[in-house]
Amino acid sequence: MTSPDPVIDVLEATRDSAWVLATEGYDPLRESSTESRFTVSNGFLGVRGGRAVTRGARWVVPPRTYVAGLFDTPPAEQAIPVLVPAASWLQVRISVPGRPLVLDPFDVPSHRMTLDMRRGLVLTDWNHCQAGVVSMHLRTLRLVSQSERAVGLQVIRLEVDEGEAEIALEAGFEGLDLGLICRRVDGGLVEWRTHFSGKRLAMATALDFQLDGRPLTAEVDGPLRYCWRWKTRPGQVAWLERRVSFVRSDNTFDPGPAAHEKLETARQVGWHGIVRTHENAWQKRWESGDVAVEGDEAAQQALRFAIYHLNSAANPSDDSVSIGARALTGDDYHGHVFWDTEIYLLPFYTWTWPEAARAALMYRFHTLNGARQKAAGMGWRGALYAWESTDTGLETTPTQIVGPDRRVIPVLCGTLEQHISADVAYAVWQYWQITGDDEFFHTAGAEIILETARFWASRALMEADGRNHIRGVIGPDEYHEYIDDNAYTNVMARWNIRRALDAVEILRQRWPEAWERLSLKLHHRQVELDEWRQVADSIADGLAAKTGLFEQFSGFFGLEYVDLNDYAGRSVPLDVVLGRERTQKTQVVKQADVVALLALLPEEFPGDMAAKNFRYYEPRCGHGSSLSPSMHGVAAARIGDPEKALQYLRQSAAIDLSDSVVGIGGGVHIAALGGNWMVAVLGFAGLAARGNGISLDPKLPSAWRKLAFAVQWRGRSLKIRINQEEQTVEAELEGGEPMTVAVRGHSHDLRRGHPVRVRLSDELST
Repeated sequence: MTSPDPVIDVLEATRDSAWVLATEGYDPLRESSTESRFTVSNGFLGVRGGRAVTRGARWVVPPRTYVAGLFDTPPAEQAIPVLVPAASWLQVRISVPGRPLVLDPFDVPSHRMTLDMRRGLVLTDWNHCQAGVVSMHLRTLRLVSQSERAVGLQVIRLEVDEGEAEIALEAGFEGLDLGLICRRVDGGLVEWRTHFSGKRLAMATALDFQLDGRPLTAEVDGPLRYCWRWKTRPGQVAWLERRVSFVRSDNTFDPGPAAHEKLETARQVGWHGIVRTHENAWQKRWESGDVAVEGDEAAQQALRFAIYHLNSAANPSDDSVSIGARALTGDDYHGHVFWDTEIYLLPFYTWTWPEAARAALMYRFHTLNGARQKAAGMGWRGALYAWESTDTGLETTPTQIVGPDRRVIPVLCGTLEQHISADVAYAVWQYWQITGDDEFFHTAGAEIILETARFWASRALMEADGRNHIRGVIGPDEYHEYIDDNAYTNVMARWNIRRALDAVEILRQRWPEAWERLSLKLHHRQVELDEWRQVADSIADGLAAKTGLFEQFSGFFGLEYVDLNDYAGRSVPLDVVLGRERTQKTQVVKQADVVALLALLPEEFPGDMAAKNFRYYEPRCGHGSSLSPSMHGVAAARIGDPEKALQYLRQSAAIDLSDSVVGIGGGVHIAALGGNWMVAVLGFAGLAARGNGISLDPKLPSAWRKLAFAVQWRGRSLKIRINQEEQTVEAELEGGEPMTVAVRGHSHDLRRGHPVRVRLSDELST
């Protein structure tokens, strides 16, 4: 282990403020939110951003570690699987004779924690002075490796400024029995099992300590508790390196040897090698998915923050799990997966990290039987995906919760919010269209689309008016329950069925053997496909032909109108202000519903229909969900109102970056962060997949001088640059075969080494 001094710059944060998020001092009221924001994660391990300051023998708040897929179902009245936290492995306590160095975090005169988003790690820098005893400067680094996801690293550098005293540095682990049963502790290896689900977890650890470049032997004080003692002198430098490796097992596989092996590999490359390979992996992620904005520093930092957490949340190596509503940054919603993943996260991954998108969709394929069971249990055919799911695909939505007003509220989403099946099918089709991953389509994706279409065909019922109706559901707007013919649900269901019919023809023509196998497996007959077509052609969609407005659900237009301006400045959701019963009798919308539909399926809104529907529903939306602002931002940009879209982008970004908006102690709102990327790239740049290429329809806010981003399309890597000052769009193909790029409807051939630069005209967008 070499002296750390030649590489002290590793502990220096990126200097460009657009790449960092920093916090100074200590505020107990904001501590849990800070922990969420400063989480380091790699899609397998997530470590919340606890402070590097100890109080007595404990951390101020022990930083929790989460392992993707580590679910257990504790016995309770509502027995649902929950994500179980693993042991905290960052605990350090420094003491001088008779007392801890830090009794209270307010005693620390300066403390700065920095999330270096470019490098994917957290740094801290703090000074401490104990009058008459010792003064020292501490710097720390923590990461979970993006290149080897089982590995975590902690580095602490302690430099004595002045004072001579006996000092002790203790390093331990907290929560060894927190929610898990400890099976054995053997040296640096700990193995656990869950109480009920049969999962196993192993953690291997090793610590190295140097004093002025020379190793110092630790005293071992109990299981996984180490202590180093020495006498300080001015200029002295102590250096602690801690490596950990975690391995999860869902079956009889013994995770212990694998954890040892991964730790040994980490030991061989050393802490500097861990940092280097981790940074290289992050560099690749940023090259593939960065969004650069000139003219708006706040938006730039917000987008980098969003992309940092999006890149932190995915693990393309494990398709047995997906991304929960708070990713691995907190335990709100117990780690459960919602429709958010497909509608708000998959666009980012599909366009920038197809391997991660594929893994998330394969999770839906692996849980297809759970979706079939749910549909059958409710009397329908095909596949109805769980509203909340974990690793099995079975429904895990609680039946009741305690609301903001402390009243018990029945939760009906698990049975009535059925649009999720169409949402999954939508993500599957978009992934295939953008990536051209034919193997995925004919081995997994087509089956998902067909089985979800089968559900909708059995769910919709023909009635006396000659239309097929879907009654008794909840749409994205969860303020209204047991509604009939929700426009979002019905139009997405129709789209789902029609794409299934397309998939059948594609399979028959391109992969007839695959179609033969699948049709036999699913017992498809032509008569059933003909029935699907009839359902799609006759489904009620709520479109009022005279006005061009979609009625959000049957009877919505007749509900009480509420002027939301009368409730501006409220600090609680509108259904709390009005009461649940009255809210259901009004046109107050919780979140984007018809607006979400126009953002996802713009072809359903020709001419000025999109603008009409947006203008109608926007003033009726109370944005009672973190999902709502970004979807409104995408829609606003699409209809040519980039300034309003920017307002929504700022509103969405504030959810996780402003303490005045909402507490995020339970984790960042990963779907809102995905939505922020969507506003910038799908909204302002107008990116879409079209035929044999991509299309762009830029509409930038006036303050944005330039917008640049990277995307992938069918094995090709592209860089797009939009210059508002020069009114130009430049597309550069960095890898892959020639393709077509359309800018405002005009096609251009693009090949490597020959960027396309187009001057935007004043003609109307297509």
